[in-house]
Formats: sequence, structure tokens, C-alpha cells
Amino acid sequence: MSERQAEVLRVVVSSWIGQAAPVGSETVAQLLPVPWSSATIRGTLAELAELGLVTKPHASAGRMPTEAGLRFFVSRLLGPRRLAREEMRDLAAEVEGGDPHGLRRAASRLLSERTRQLGFVLAAPLAELEIARVSLVRLSTSRVLAVLVTREGTTLRRVVAEEGRGDQAELDRMAASLSDSLAGGTLADARARLAAESRSLRDRADRLRARALRLALEALAAPDDEADVVIATRLAVLDQPEFQDPERLRDLFRAIEARDRLIAVVDQILDPKGVTVRLGDELPDPAFRHCALVAAPYGASGTVGALGVIGPSRMDYARVIPLVGYLSELMTERFSA
Repeated sequence: MSERQAEVLRVVVSSWIGQAAPVGSETVAQLLPVPWSSATIRGTLAELAELGLVTKPHASAGRMPTEAGLRFFVSRLLGPRRLAREEMRDLAAEVEGGDPHGLRRAASRLLSERTRQLGFVLAAPLAELEIARVSLVRLSTSRVLAVLVTREGTTLRRVVAEEGRGDQAELDRMAASLSDSLAGGTLADARARLAAESRSLRDRADRLRARALRLALEALAAPDDEADVVIATRLAVLDQPEFQDPERLRDLFRAIEARDRLIAVVDQILDPKGVTVRLGDELPDPAFRHCALVAAPYGASGTVGALGVIGPSRMDYARVIPLVGYLSELMTERFSA
């Protein structure tokens, strides 16, 4: 693509994103940084149309980008962007402290408020989270509280039946043994490892280990393994002209409410190395085919979850991409603290 074609495409996409209307050659001429003749601009628009990057919704209208044109704009013309330092400070103050679900709720709200799109934050199922430590606390002569803390800060508590044998110091030794063997692995790994060790344990003289295994297996039995999905207010997309079609809006909301569908889409497109942008036919679920999705992982090696924005393909990518990227960095810091 020539520099002239790139400059005209950049103007067409930027104007269309801001105005939600096709862009005429006169408008292009006004927005170009250098003066070009009307004939040159019309010729360049025709070239872009031949390349499949712009189109006319009808004969008398101006030009608007195709999905291919938008993809080219995002991947080749937009370039890296960063938020202003003042906004980064504001965001850091908003996503500060609190429990894991509260952090996700704050990030989702900020994504919606600052983009006027639909912000979401996903957390991995508990089974996929890494274990940090295990504690065992005697509650009564017949009950023990098993507390498992993941690296992202989620705390899983289970009360397990256990007749009072030994004192709290013995439970502490059992918990330390479990922490040593399970830390760094996922809950799913822990279940498999504990079950295998329990089956193979033949030395009944190792009474503490046998009790520890039984307590841990009971504590980890059938937890709530569903992913946590936090979606900010859906009102953010209602004023978008692309969603004035009630059927299209209903399909989108149904897909979002069926959170497994949103999780499946994000899982398929997510890049563990950074921000991903997908739009239209690149999204595997038909309900999202009129949308763009910008997402990024968060947590150490992206293992904790993902966050992002859903909206029309006419999205302010220059604004959304750096915002999603920075909130991903913030959430990674918070969950690694």
C-alpha cells in the first residue's frame, strides 16, 4: 500500500469511527494533513475500493471501511498507543486493594465507563488457579476448617468432618506438608496428585500424612469450578447506532448472559502475550459477528483470567487498545502482589 492510500484510509476510518456515517471526498480533503486535489482523493478512494478496504453503502453515499479495511487500520496504521500519565494514575487508584471479585468488578466498570462499550472481566475456574498455601484450623472436636489460598488471592474454605485427634500444632504440621507439596500447582493438579498418593500410600506409620491427604481430598471435593464473569452495565451499548436493531441486540445479550459462550469466544481468540483485536467474522460465535472484541490476559503468564471490551466494529481502537492493555498490566500487578 502506498503512503497516499494509507493516509486516505486512515482519514476514512477515523472519521467513520467518530461520526458513524460514510465519509465523502470533501470531508477527506478537509481532514488530510496535506492538500490534495479532489481528483487525487477520488482516485485514491477508488483504489482502496478495488483493494476491498472501503465500500459505499449506496451509490450516492461516501465511503466507509470494510472489515478488511478496519483490520488493516488496526494492525498496520494505528501504531502503539499509551494512555496519558494522569489517566494511568487515576486508573491505578481505582483498581486498588480489595478482594479478587471486587478488583474484577472495578476493572469491568472502568472499561465500560471509559470506552462507552461493554466491559468484561473473566476469572479462570478455580480448578485452573495456582495454589499458594494451605491452612488447617480446628473448629471443634469433630470439625476442621481447611483454607486454601490461590496465588491470585482467592480463598477457598471448606469445613471437613474430623474427629479431634491431636492439637492445633499437629494440624499446622499437616498444613505445612500439604503446602510444600501442592504450592505452585493448580487445584486440578492437586486433586489428581492427592488421589494418586492416597491410593499408593501403604506405610500406615505415616499417620500425619494419611490424615493430611484425607482432609485435603475432602476439602477439594466438588468445589464451584465455574469461571467468574463480571460484566459492567449493558446500557453502555444501547446508544450505539449499530445496536438499534432489537434482534441483533437481543442475540448479543443472550450470548453474554450465557457466560459459557463469552468464555468460549475469549478462550479461542486470546493471545497470552498481549492485547488481541478481533472483529466480525473473526469471532466464532454468530451473536458477536457484528461486533469487535478487544481482550488481554492478566495474571502471571496470563493464568488468572482475561478482560476486555465488546462493542461495534466502529470502535475507537486508538482509545480502547491502550486502555485494555494498561488495565491488564494493573490487574496482573494486583494479583501478583
